[in-house]
Amino acid sequence: MTIIIVIATVLISGAVFIPTGIIVRKKSAESKISSAENEAKRLLENAKKDAENIKKEEIFKAKEEIMKSREELDKEIRERRGEVQSQERRIIQKEENLDKRAEAYERKEKELDKEFQAIEKKKGDLQEVFNRQMQELQRISGLSTDEAKKQLLQELEKQLNNEKAALIKEVEAKAKEDANKNAKEILSYAIQKCAADHTSETTVSIVNLPNDDMKGRIIGREGRNIKALETLTGIDLIIDDTPDAVVISGFDPLRREVAKIALEKLIEDGRIHPAKIEEMVEKAKEEIEATIKAEGERATLETGVMGLHPDVIKLIGKLKYRTSYGQNVLNHSIEVSNLARIMAEELGLDSTRARRAGLLHDIGKALDHDMEGTHVELGVDILKKYKENDLVINAVEAHHGDVEPKSLEAVLIQAADAISASRPGARRETLEAYIKRLQNLEEIANSFEGVDKSFAIQAGREVRIIVKPEKVSDAEMTVLARNIAQKVENEMEYPGQIKVNVIRETRTIEYAK
Repeated sequence: MTIIIVIATVLISGAVFIPTGIIVRKKSAESKISSAENEAKRLLENAKKDAENIKKEEIFKAKEEIMKSREELDKEIRERRGEVQSQERRIIQKEENLDKRAEAYERKEKELDKEFQAIEKKKGDLQEVFNRQMQELQRISGLSTDEAKKQLLQELEKQLNNEKAALIKEVEAKAKEDANKNAKEILSYAIQKCAADHTSETTVSIVNLPNDDMKGRIIGREGRNIKALETLTGIDLIIDDTPDAVVISGFDPLRREVAKIALEKLIEDGRIHPAKIEEMVEKAKEEIEATIKAEGERATLETGVMGLHPDVIKLIGKLKYRTSYGQNVLNHSIEVSNLARIMAEELGLDSTRARRAGLLHDIGKALDHDMEGTHVELGVDILKKYKENDLVINAVEAHHGDVEPKSLEAVLIQAADAISASRPGARRETLEAYIKRLQNLEEIANSFEGVDKSFAIQAGREVRIIVKPEKVSDAEMTVLARNIAQKVENEMEYPGQIKVNVIRETRTIEYAK
């Protein structure tokens, strides 16, 4: 009960004192708000006064800056005005100078017009004097103007011929002095480094027999064996009194080699009859095929030419059984390849292309017995078929001068081919062709005006020409020799080079009586 009374007392007290506290606090807050408003009004008035003072100061400063800028602008305007005035004075002065110069030019132009008129007058007078002099000269000389010009041109032509001949001599002497020396050094170096076979092949082969009784067995009953062998191989067997030997004759080296191998196998076997002969001929052909492949590979290894098609390698090997004027074409091709490579290395050219073109330059000769066309045309067709390099094909096509060479390596192939073909012992030449070449050489020399006699000497390597001294002067000899050499180059085919030697001799003969 006591607790309840206490609680009730507390609640009543709270109910009485809470409203009273709220009222007291409200009055305190209102007084604070009023004082804050008064303070804010005071601060606002102070701020307005400060702002007015700052505004006045800024306006004053701005006026000062404006006055300063105006003074600087006035100063700059005065300076610019002074510059403009000085420029105007200079321009006026220049205009005055130009006016003076224009007046001076006008005076000079008038003076020049007067001088030009005087010159024209003098020119007319001089032309009249020149015409009178020309008429007088024509009367004295008895020649018209055209005739005098013609005579003068003839004299000039003679003089120019002499000067041209002297210039040709000088240039040729200087060029030959360097070119011949360098060319001979390179060629001699290439020839010395390239060891080549100097023997020529013939059209016969000899097979040794163990005894003379073997000849009868080779002939066979009623000549059946020898006829079978000749029919199968396409060659002739010559069995005569030569002891222990049979001669195989034929122009095709490949067939001749087949016959030789077959006959040697028959002699070794001892059984000689038509069936056995046919068997041995087939074996000989197979052996030749293997030899052709081996020779082609040997040639590519010896020359260092790689990347050729197997069919091309076989064609190269087939050249072993092909001859040209008695020279083995495979050996010739290897020799040309080595010569071209050496010269290309000396001249700083592409030695790989040179050796490749040298080995392939006569590849058409492997087929020219079986197909129509020259060996050059066949060789080009073969190389195009197997997609050979265009410059190599051009070198093959140009090695006989059929087309223009497109590279220096192609020119080297021409030189190497000529060296290999023209060295002593390389080729055989028929007597008729040799005599015809000498006759053509002399006919070309005799076709020129002023030539008295000509003689082809040194196996056609030199033509010695004697001219008529009253028709050909010393100066004209150089031009004549050059023209003859050019005609020989254009109209003749020959290995190596031909020396054109022109001789002029004046003789005076008197008899004492």
